[in-house]
Order: sequence, then structure tokens, then C-alpha cells
Amino acid sequence: MRILVFANTPAHVHLYRHTVDRLEDAGHDVRVLTREYACTTDLLEFFDMPYRVYGGHGTDRYSKLRFARELGGQVVTIGREARRFDPDVIFGRGPYAAYAGTLTRTPVVLVLDDEPGDFNYAVSRPFADCILSPAVTRRDLGDAHYTFEGFKECAYLHPDVFERDEGVREYLGVDPDEPYVLVRFNALDALHDATLEGFKPEQRRDLIERLSEHATVFVSDEGDDMDLDDLPARSYDLHPALIHDAMAEASLLVADTGTMATEAALLGTPAFRYRGTDDHEYGEFQELERAGLAEQFDEYEAVLERSLEVLTDDDAAARWQRRREAYVADLVNLSDLLVEVAESRGAVDGLSSSTRGSLQAKGREQPQL
Repeated sequence: MRILVFANTPAHVHLYRHTVDRLEDAGHDVRVLTREYACTTDLLEFFDMPYRVYGGHGTDRYSKLRFARELGGQVVTIGREARRFDPDVIFGRGPYAAYAGTLTRTPVVLVLDDEPGDFNYAVSRPFADCILSPAVTRRDLGDAHYTFEGFKECAYLHPDVFERDEGVREYLGVDPDEPYVLVRFNALDALHDATLEGFKPEQRRDLIERLSEHATVFVSDEGDDMDLDDLPARSYDLHPALIHDAMAEASLLVADTGTMATEAALLGTPAFRYRGTDDHEYGEFQELERAGLAEQFDEYEAVLERSLEVLTDDDAAARWQRRREAYVADLVNLSDLLVEVAESRGAVDGLSSSTRGSLQAKGREQPQL
């Protein structure tokens, strides 16, 4: 079989990397189509994934007009690559996978989460043969929509998949018992982030200064526009492939972005997300809050106060790990599911009975076994 995968962001690379490895090991031909964005191609190189670049995407603020122009130039390359590869099934999300599937008359599998905005859903849903999303997703995307117990991050952070590299402390230059915090600042450059604001510049500085009184602070600045020279913090400069190992060893993650906060929560690290002006209710975060693994805040002072409280709580790390172990044990290993869906060419009826039993038809009864 020939499987085409769209990996447009670093998170997409992690989502599919174990699936791609296993499909290649099984003798299938896999091609990843990607764009130059942040560290996406660095991760593809690190994990030795077979990829082709179809375009680029900056980390500055995007308008809908600019996005439309960018997309218009990229569809030509996507179409050429898709026709040459002639896939049997396509994985992705949004207009990229939808267009490639329509052009090549190939089944399309969308792996979605509870993102804000309607654009990705509107342009891709009519062309999808199978839509997979976490059970906590609040949208009903029609008859092809199936949900699973877990998160898209379970493709690479499920306990059956993830093994932390404890050597990450040595790479970071911190002692075995030295507490450290990861602070993540979002570039807010995606189309659905165009009108949002996270931490303000003065809040960023204050947050770093206050946290540094209790722990070593590492800053991951997606926009790469923050000067740390006069601040008590270090830039997180390890290879991006090691970020989950660094999260797993951290005492706390504070962010104004969703993906890394979700990842930290699933690793059992206290994960605090500052919402800023983002008033969208994410089903994934509501579930992680219910499990006591993540917390969201509307006010800057609240996230700061709670962060300092956790950093001075000697039992916090053990408490979060107990919650994590109890919660993730029953979640679906998403890589197992994606491999089987690929080999069935996106047909749920072609899955094994046990795999079909792990899926719920959104808004309908359980699929027949």
C-alpha cells in the first residue's frame, strides 16, 4: 500500500511518527508532505521520516487573505506530489488532505481535535471517508465521524509508547534534584489565532522573574522574538525532539498555548494554561481539568499565584503522577488505531472487532461488531 500523510506542524509529526515507522516496517510505502514551519522539518529529519516539502509558513501573524494566497500557491505542488505518489489512503486535516484526496480520488482520513474556528472543518468534512477525534470533542461531524477515548497526543505519549530519556537533565545542565519550569509562549500565528492575545510582554517578564525565585526557568518562545539577556531564564535550546522528555522531568509547565499544556498534563507534569483573550472551550482541556492534570486561567495574576503555589508544594509532583497513572491507563493507544485504519484504507468496517469496539460513532450507536 501507499500511504500519504500531511504533517504541517511539529505536533503533526509527533502524531504520525510511530504510525509511519510501523507502516514502513510492515512493508508499506509512506510519503509525508510537509511545509517549512517552525521545527517541523527538523523533527522529520530527526525521526528519519520520508518527506517532501510543498511550501512554507511563517511564524508571524496571519490574515485570511494571506492564508488564501499561500494556500493557492501550495495546492499546485500538493497536487503534483499526490498524483505522482498515487496513494491508497491519505491522512491529514483541513484543505490540504481534502484537496489531495479529491484530486486523486483517494479515501481521506482526518484526525481532528477541538480547535476553534470552522474553516478546517468546513473545507475538509465533505471529502472525508473517516474522521477520528477524541471522545471529548464537542462537534458532531456526520456519519463518518468516530471518536476514541483519549487525545491525539496518545499517539506518542501513551504509556505503551512513551519512554522518557532521563538524560535530558544532563542535556539541560540541571542537577538531578534541581526543580525547573518550562514556560511556553505561543506565536499565535495560525489562522484561528489571528485575533488572539496570550501573555503580554510585561507579563512575560514578570512571570519569568517570579518563577525564577523558586526554580530554574527555561523559555520556549515560538515567535523567537523575546530577549532573555537581562532576565533570570535560559532559552530552551535542545533539539525539539527532546521536548517531551524535558516536560516529563519538569516541575511545572506554564503556557499560553494548548498543545504543550495537553502534552505536559498527559505526562503527569502540572500544566497551567493562560487563556488570554481565547474564550473557546476546548473539550480536551475540560477533560484534563476534570482529571486534575491541567488548569486554565483567565487572569494573569491567577496563573502566577497558582504556579508559585505548586512550586512551593513538596507533594505536588507525586500527586500529579498518581493522577496521571490512574487516568491514562485506559486511554487508547492512537498509533495502534491509526496503523489499522491505514491498512483498511480508512474503512471502519475493515477494522478488527476489538478496534471497532474502541470507536464510538459520534451521535449514534456503537458501530456493529
